[in-house]
Amino acid sequence: MGEVDPAFIQDLEHRPKLEIIKAEGIPLIDLSVISSPNTNLDDSQALDGLVKEIGNACQNLGFFQVINHGVPLDKRQKIENASRQFFGQPLEEKRKVRRDERKVLGYYDTEHTKNVRDWKEVFDFAVKTPTIVPSSYEPDDREVTEWFNDQWPEYPRELREALEEYAKDVEKLAFKLLGLVALSLGLPENRFHGFFEDQTSFIRLNHYPPCPVPQLALGVGRHKDAGALTILAEDDVGGLEVKRKTDGEWIRVKPTPDAFIINIGDIIQVWSNDAYESVEHRVMVNSQRERFSIPFFFNPAHYTDVKPLEELTDEQNPVRYRPYNWGKFFVTRKRSNFKKLDVENIQIYHFRIPESELADKLEGALSIK
Repeated sequence: MGEVDPAFIQDLEHRPKLEIIKAEGIPLIDLSVISSPNTNLDDSQALDGLVKEIGNACQNLGFFQVINHGVPLDKRQKIENASRQFFGQPLEEKRKVRRDERKVLGYYDTEHTKNVRDWKEVFDFAVKTPTIVPSSYEPDDREVTEWFNDQWPEYPRELREALEEYAKDVEKLAFKLLGLVALSLGLPENRFHGFFEDQTSFIRLNHYPPCPVPQLALGVGRHKDAGALTILAEDDVGGLEVKRKTDGEWIRVKPTPDAFIINIGDIIQVWSNDAYESVEHRVMVNSQRERFSIPFFFNPAHYTDVKPLEELTDEQNPVRYRPYNWGKFFVTRKRSNFKKLDVENIQIYHFRIPESELADKLEGALSIK
């Protein structure tokens, strides 16, 4: 990436500490009980302990790792190898499939998080093709557009096949995890599934080159994932850090071979009415080693109105969020990928009902009784 552009430099209060606090207590959850595609979650007594583990992890940390997840190792290795080959090419080759505001899928190397440039390069792939989204972030614009995976590099030729095969297997895992999250909230296993019929999910190939100033820059700045779930595959270099709820310290998640790192996103936080919380995280960079990772962002259909579920709210636990349209939220967030904004990008707290209003509702409910 050449000389260090000031656009990469984090503000003083957000610069990474080079001393590492290793994460203790990030759960490692065995999913062997649901590895079979024919498993019926509602009928299996063996799932009770697993559902409890998932619920505890979502409530306490928002992050966990899974093993025996059913995604074939050879599919993961195939996409990892193709990713390394693609990013190993000269920049001019990669930029032949560069994405822009019109073609939003493909290669990109100037993405911003919190209006600071990330020390990374990416390749984005839509899970469902075409993926239908709003044409613009303008609230009164009702037109939609279609995203296609139509930008493919000449090398490696197997990249497309590797991504398509990998997407199918990880999508199956995503639905299984979504069912477990639903059960942990006391809901039917398939309660969330209907929201994903026309999903806007995507897979990202991440490459973090060695950085000469790891004390000043970040691979990805602090953020919360906007979607429902994220399923992350990463190499053995490590770099993912999670902000601990108890004290606000950044702790490093140690990679586990052949495991996936799972985190709940903002949508689950809203659906659960804050029973589960989306947790802030970031990616450190390394001055000596490059790092590769592959997140699968599991997102609902663009026409989904995200709001707390009726089953999880009552007079004692009033609705904490106003509804928002996922498609508009999604394309609004995408804007910051292409240019630095003058204001903070849209967040779920913009839809949060003020505590004073919630207190009035609760007081009113208690007085009626």
